[in-house]
Amino acid sequence: TTTASSNPIDVREIAPRDRHPRIFATFRGLRASQTMEIVNDHDPKPLYYQMQAEQPGQFAWDYLQAGPEVWRVRITKLAGAHANGPCRGSCDGA
Repeated sequence: TTTASSNPIDVREIAPRDRHPRIFATFRGLRASQTMEIVNDHDPKPLYYQMQAEQPGQFAWDYLQAGPEVWRVRITKLAGAHANGPCRGSCDGA
């Protein structure tokens, strides 16, 4: 697994309205098997649910640290994930 950036995204330093758009933009820029890491002051479950809705089957979510004061999550773009959403029949039936 490779990392797109060696610097985690510390969402505690980003305005709340800009957090998810920045995370999604970073995720879209990843190639298959690349990872990104986010750091937060609470469990980022809302982000997980949003990613499940918008990027189903395209990522792996691994807690590296689970509170109580800091949460760190590694998000990996899975092989076969498409930049524009799920396969629409152009990926050999996968």
